[in-house]
Amino acid sequence: MTEASRNGFQKEAVFKGLTLSKGIAIARVCRFNEKRHSNMEIYKVSGEGLDREVSRVRRAAEVAAERVEAIRKETEEKIGKAEAEIFSAHRMILEDHSLLQAIEDLIRKKGTNAEAAVMAVLDSYEARMRQIDDEYLQDRAGDFVEIKNRLLDILRNTNPAFQCVDLAHCQRGKNRIVVSTELTPGMTVELDTSHTMGFVTERGGSNSHAAILARALGIPAVSGIPDIHAEIACGAEIAINGDEGEVILWPSEKTVARLKKMAGGIVRVPSAVDPVDGFAVMANINLASELDEATSMRADGIGLYRTEYEFITAGRFLSEDEQYERYSQVVKGMQGKPVIFRLFDAGGDKPLPFLESGHEENPALGYRGGRLLLGHEKLFATQARAMARASVHGEVLAMYPMVVDLEQFILLRSLFLESAAGIDSNVKHGVMFEVPSACLDARKIMREADFASIGTNDLIQYLFAVDRNNALVAYDYSPKRALLWKMIGSMVRACQSQGKSISVCGEIAGDPKYIKKLMKKGVRAVSVSPRLVTGARVAALEAIEKAK
Repeated sequence: MTEASRNGFQKEAVFKGLTLSKGIAIARVCRFNEKRHSNMEIYKVSGEGLDREVSRVRRAAEVAAERVEAIRKETEEKIGKAEAEIFSAHRMILEDHSLLQAIEDLIRKKGTNAEAAVMAVLDSYEARMRQIDDEYLQDRAGDFVEIKNRLLDILRNTNPAFQCVDLAHCQRGKNRIVVSTELTPGMTVELDTSHTMGFVTERGGSNSHAAILARALGIPAVSGIPDIHAEIACGAEIAINGDEGEVILWPSEKTVARLKKMAGGIVRVPSAVDPVDGFAVMANINLASELDEATSMRADGIGLYRTEYEFITAGRFLSEDEQYERYSQVVKGMQGKPVIFRLFDAGGDKPLPFLESGHEENPALGYRGGRLLLGHEKLFATQARAMARASVHGEVLAMYPMVVDLEQFILLRSLFLESAAGIDSNVKHGVMFEVPSACLDARKIMREADFASIGTNDLIQYLFAVDRNNALVAYDYSPKRALLWKMIGSMVRACQSQGKSISVCGEIAGDPKYIKKLMKKGVRAVSVSPRLVTGARVAALEAIEKAK
């Protein structure tokens, strides 16, 4: 992991592996706890203790066989007879006299406890399978891993769990991509397949029973990535490109868009969860065509509609009617929930070839945001009228980007109202706090503005003079700095003092580990990529439960 990612700046990384099951999935990671037997107690037994340990093994084998038979029946019903036969083979192994005899002989000859004997015998079976010069038979080794763990779980009265189960961001395997050393058949069907988005493993072949089941279930899976546990942490967002055997850590919006296009819209993403009382999780969108994804996740509104992307995609300026069609589609689709439109914000990292602004030595500090809107009055006026017209269909909030002070905000609002004069509308006007000068003047600005949103991505960049896209200094781009949180708290209080709403729409809003901290600062609304809505809500619920 890079220094940058350790400090909170999530940089995309791509790992190449082997396709086990095709398909594309985007979700957060749960790491399967394969170390649950690593601290297993090994002790000597003698006399009557030998018979007791043998009886424990026999009883564990009976219970395991019963459980496997139940899984077989469930698999036959949900998937098919052929796939169910995988578990018939498992039951045959558990009932195999030679296996149980080998475990019993080890107990009696070595005077060891049942757990140690089970582990030793099944480890030897697994090792022999992996040494066979036949890929198909090598892939059967995973079956012995599963049988060993199933017996040990019964002997030790433990349940398979996830390593992150006690952490705030964990969803107990729901709506997650499961990362493990090896995928086993039982894991594939027992981890609530409706909530398992995909699998990433260190080893396992395409002919393994688990791979066969993953394909039958339509769950994307990629294997063959060494030390994957060390590379991908619990809670990290990853994308599985099962079509090309890729695993992408912290995929960028551009990468996500490419994968969705590649998949023709068929992408496994976390399922929606119920909204959280007292904490709104809205969705960010770039295009009106992304509305379905936001509504499918039951977003509490659109917290950031980056309207410039409509122009970027079209490759030209859009007319008032063209903009109105797109904007009204989003407003109608949200059915009364708020839609925050960020007015045209090009320049910086979004240069537009059809927008003649000339070369800038330092575009991040140049002709963008509010300055660009004031300098292109015709563009501004056209967008203002289109938004005003769309407001008859629902709640429209116009947010001005890169505002530097109160005077600039008042001027921008005046031009909007002047441009939309004569249109029957009800638009609210707000500020995107991302320039330190405006943040420091928040109380004064919020006496005039109707609402605010904190854009933490640019705020961090300007507050600490660090370009997150510059590899030389990206390590220093960190949302963990105390001063950032002090400023967030100050802006929240400024809004609260005026009875105005405030949300957060930067990267940290979609990172579960920061949700609790945002809530402590008084933030009660965030806006995130649609695929992160579920994770943000789960983190908020856990924070609320822990605070009780």
